[in-house]
Amino acid sequence: MLKVNHISFGYSKNKTILENFNFTLKKGEHLCVMGESGCGKSTLLKTIYGLLDLQKGNIFWNDEQVLGPKNHLVPGFDKFKYVAQDFDLMPYISVSENIKKFLSRFYPEESEKRTQELLNVIEMNAFANTKVKNLSGGQKQRVAIARALAKEPELLLLDEPFGQIDNFKKNTLRRNLFGYLKQNNIACIVATHDKNDALSFADKLLVIRNHKILVNDNPKEIYHNPKEKYVAALFDDVNEIIINNEVRLLYPHQIKITDNSNLSAKIVNSYFKGNYWLIEVSFNNQTVFLKHSSSLKKGELIHISIKNHLNSK
Repeated sequence: MLKVNHISFGYSKNKTILENFNFTLKKGEHLCVMGESGCGKSTLLKTIYGLLDLQKGNIFWNDEQVLGPKNHLVPGFDKFKYVAQDFDLMPYISVSENIKKFLSRFYPEESEKRTQELLNVIEMNAFANTKVKNLSGGQKQRVAIARALAKEPELLLLDEPFGQIDNFKKNTLRRNLFGYLKQNNIACIVATHDKNDALSFADKLLVIRNHKILVNDNPKEIYHNPKEKYVAALFDDVNEIIINNEVRLLYPHQIKITDNSNLSAKIVNSYFKGNYWLIEVSFNNQTVFLKHSSSLKKGELIHISIKNHLNSK
């Protein structure tokens, strides 16, 4: 189990990046960390890996304390692997050689089998013999993930792991990677801006705001009952509107066009989203977004109904 015990960290005495972070993670569990840019997501991963010295608190993996660079010539906890956004690959050797770098040379057949297994996970078999310097940014990101998994860490730390990967590859890679981690009981912490990492694959979701933990719970619970607009906005467009003197948080899909309502609104604009249209309306001098099956004419008057609302502000 990972135990993060009331840790605080700042790059200077006057600027705190992490303030009193306290949480646990069991073996094989997946935690997603979300929040706006600069809130401390990447810093949290670095402290857990042992790249930074804490100002307060401590971190343990089971009974072994994770210590920072003041205590290690080569920083980094050896049972963890950390994939940063800069990848740190060896550009002049092949994809396979980058993965094999951390595998034993005394057992070449096992190393080759392991390499092929990981090439399958990241869907890079066709690039096994390609030098890393000739890969795209997204391909390098996938190689960095495979290399981190080579010696099968007990905890994998991923910083925006799919940020440079094309959408048509991103979904299959997510399924492959997180399925592999679950199958092998490898714990994982992902710092991300992408709601799909949290809603589909995380056991826990930790939201950071103003360098503090705002909420730490099951992703489904947080989605359906967000603590405030900041949290709801991590998942979708969110409306914060006043109805009957009550402030409500509503996702666009919770507002419907109907003939049986006394709530009237005027169409402002329609935005094509693929399998639906996002409709912008003016309601009681408030801008509101709802989902609809087709585009609607600007200036048209409609009536809306509201489903169960999210938590009030």
